[in-house]
Amino acid sequence: MAEQKVSEVGPKEISYKNPFEDELRATAKAIATRGKGILAADESTGTIGKRFKDINVANEEPNRRAYRELLFTTPDIGKYISGVILFEETLFQKTADGKPFADVLKAAGVIPGIKVDKGAIDLQAFPGYKYTQGLTDLAARCKKYYDAGARFAKWRSVLVIQDGYIAETAIKENAWGLARYAAICQSQGLAPIVEPEILMDGAHSLAVNQYWTEKVIAACYKALSDCNVLLEGSLLKPNMCIQGSDNKDKKSIDANAKATVTALLRSVPAAVPGIMFLSGGQSEEEATLNLNAINKFENLPWSASFSYGRALQKSCLSAWQGDTKKVADAQKVLLARAKGNSEAQLGKYDGSAATEESKKGLFEKGYVY
Repeated sequence: MAEQKVSEVGPKEISYKNPFEDELRATAKAIATRGKGILAADESTGTIGKRFKDINVANEEPNRRAYRELLFTTPDIGKYISGVILFEETLFQKTADGKPFADVLKAAGVIPGIKVDKGAIDLQAFPGYKYTQGLTDLAARCKKYYDAGARFAKWRSVLVIQDGYIAETAIKENAWGLARYAAICQSQGLAPIVEPEILMDGAHSLAVNQYWTEKVIAACYKALSDCNVLLEGSLLKPNMCIQGSDNKDKKSIDANAKATVTALLRSVPAAVPGIMFLSGGQSEEEATLNLNAINKFENLPWSASFSYGRALQKSCLSAWQGDTKKVADAQKVLLARAKGNSEAQLGKYDGSAATEESKKGLFEKGYVY
C-alpha cells in the first residue's frame, strides 16, 4: 500500500514569502553599513519654516527645494551617509536643472527614504500621551513612494515620562501602531524604520529613562513579532538613554553609553541590522560624542549609528543663511558633521568637527515635526 503524505498543520504565515524580502534585507543592510548613517531631512513644511525663520528665510517651496538641493548635492555625501529620509514634498521635487532628488541621491550611493506617518495626536483619556496616525491609506501611499524611488520609510511614535512613569496603554498603542506600519511598508517594498522616541522632557534620572527605554522597545519587538515583520529587513531608531532635560544631575557621556547599550542589549534582537539613533534635542556635538561612546563597546550585535536631523543640519543652516553664494560653505559644514558622525559610528571620533555653533543646545519642549 502506497504511503500517504500527510500535510503539516500549522500557521499559514510559515509558507508566506514576501516578494520584496530579498530587497528589504539588502536595503536595511546597506543603510546599516559601518561608518555610515542617515540624514533625516523629513521636516514637515511647518517645521522647516521654523528652521528658516531662525535664519530669516521665507518658508516658500523654491527655498525649501533649494535647501534640500544643497544637502543632497553635497560632494562626497555618500562617503558618510547611507540613507536620507525625505518629506513627501521633497521626494517629488527636482534639482534646478530638472533631475529628481531621488535620482540625485541614488547617483551618490545614498538610498532615498520617506516619512510616512501623519503626526501624533492626543491619546484619549490619557492626558499628556499621544499616538501616531496614518495607517488608513498607508499601503497605497507606500506603493506611490516606492514607484517614486523610495526604498525605506520612517514612522515616529512619541512617548513621554510623566512623574517617572509611561502609561501602559500608551506603550501598547504606540508599539502596535509601529508594528502595523512596519508590516504594511514591507508588503509594498519599503524597509521600515521603527522609531519609538521617549522625549527628553522632564526631570527623570538616567536610570528611569533606561528602565522605560527597555520596556518600550521590548513592547515594540513583541508587537513586531505578532505582526510577522521581517526584522532583517527593518531598522530601529530609538532615543539614547539620557536624563531628563530638567534633571540637575551631572551629565556623563560614559554613563549614557552604558545605560543605552545595556537597555538595547536587553530588548533588541540580534536579527536587526542597525540601530540608528535619533538626536532628540542634543546639540550636534553632544549627539556625536554620545554615539562615539556607545561604539566603544565591543561586539555589539547590530550596527549602532545615527539618523540625525537637527544634529546634522543646524550648523549647515547657519552657514547657508539662504544665500546662494554660501552653498559651498554650508556643504562643507554638513560634510564635516557627517564625517564626524561616521567616525563616531566606528568609535574613533576625536572632536575634530566641534565648533561653538555645534555645541549649542537644540532641545525643544514637546518637539513635533
